[in-house]
Amino acid sequence: MSTGVAENLAQVRERIAAACARAGRPVESVTLVAVSKLKPAALIREAYAAGQRDFGENYAQELRDKAVELADLKDLRWHAIGALQTNKVKYVARVASAFHALDRLEVARELAKRRQDAPPLPCYVEVNVGGEATKSGLTPSELGAFLDAAKALTALQLVGLMALPPPSADDARVREGFRALRELARQHGLPGLSMGTTHDFEHAIEEGATLVRVGTAIFGERT
Repeated sequence: MSTGVAENLAQVRERIAAACARAGRPVESVTLVAVSKLKPAALIREAYAAGQRDFGENYAQELRDKAVELADLKDLRWHAIGALQTNKVKYVARVASAFHALDRLEVARELAKRRQDAPPLPCYVEVNVGGEATKSGLTPSELGAFLDAAKALTALQLVGLMALPPPSADDARVREGFRALRELARQHGLPGLSMGTTHDFEHAIEEGATLVRVGTAIFGERT
């Protein structure tokens, strides 16, 4: 029985291609991460069979368990995209291909310590571009000092910035958040921009995203 995952993936890829065309960018310049948190491994297998290779998980222990269950999918790439506590760092350091929510030196140092025997872990530094009290992430003014300190950790590779701009029905405000992150990345010489979700990934691509994190549009609503 089809769950529609393959069809949904195809539609998302078409939308990505259209957004890239509008922005005058090659479609290869955007990586799609299928956010599979709280979804069963069977659906990840369906997406994998449809050609998807990058998957995002918010919870470190769920990432750990799924990595074991899906270990036979040899070229699957796991992205840890949620806030991380230091006591859960070992799970991300062990299996993740990238980490998208780095905003504390304590976590950075623990990741680096546990990544010594593997290739450097690509990391996106999280910025709170909207100044929201309920969201994690560095303020723009804190970013420079954090990057200087984190760059000393050779087991990590700082590849870009990540943000979740404040939700808004106003497309102009959403784009403003994406542009703010793009400008910060330019100022600090970072090429990667992890931004855009199911609700706004096309705007994110048009504003420079190199990686979009899409869950609901692929796997459906979480129950």
